Amino acid sequence: MAVVFEKTKMLTDVPFHYCPGCTHGIAHRLVAECIEELGMADKAIGVAPVGCAVFAYNYFNCDMMEAAHGRAPAVATGIKRVHPDKLVFTYQGDGDLASIGTAEIIHAAARGEKVTTIFINNAIYGMTGGQMAPTTLEGQVTTTSPYGRQKDHCGLPIRMSEIIATLDGACYVERVSLHDVPNIVKAKKAIKKALTYQMEGKGFSFIELLSTCPTNWGMTPVAALDWLKENMIPYYPLGVKKEVE
Repeated sequence: MAVVFEKTKMLTDVPFHYCPGCTHGIAHRLVAECIEELGMADKAIGVAPVGCAVFAYNYFNCDMMEAAHGRAPAVATGIKRVHPDKLVFTYQGDGDLASIGTAEIIHAAARGEKVTTIFINNAIYGMTGGQMAPTTLEGQVTTTSPYGRQKDHCGLPIRMSEIIATLDGACYVERVSLHDVPNIVKAKKAIKKALTYQMEGKGFSFIELLSTCPTNWGMTPVAALDWLKENMIPYYPLGVKKEVE
């Protein structure tokens, strides 16, 4: 019988620890499939963050490093400079990357480090209990903004892709979403292009994935997907923000 579908070998057989409906699992699979399809399974090195994806090293079937909170780009820089022939990627959430790790990601991009960052934006701190993140939308209720995020008190959410796109060292920046199948297909294409550009030595590549957090949003998984589409995409518009071919 012909095989029409099988699990990527770039993921281990360890069950995911993520909450039901969380789109981290989809993101993991997309990254894993891209690495395998590019024939880089034996040369991939990932850097895990602190946050919901802190155990990513258990799931990707490649060499992995665990970084201190927000420092994944610095760790990836060291790995890539020592092993320039490797495919190096960081996998980071919005609390890790857009808060404590802002300096690291900005300077890695500015230097044009030849690594790829996969940025999961679910507009909230997931692992630590649903606090407001730099990406939390105006008016969004969290455990630390029970009346909704207020612009005059907390400012407006940070659009990381737009910021990264202004830096000369960034060669490819795109924002995609995981809320439905057509956009998941687009997300995979973006991830594969980012990894390909790294292999070609073009510079720093950055893919932002709009994701859901049903548990901390206080919604069902289906309702969370609808909320992402209706609320996140208008503020975080999808598409390529920069591409240097």
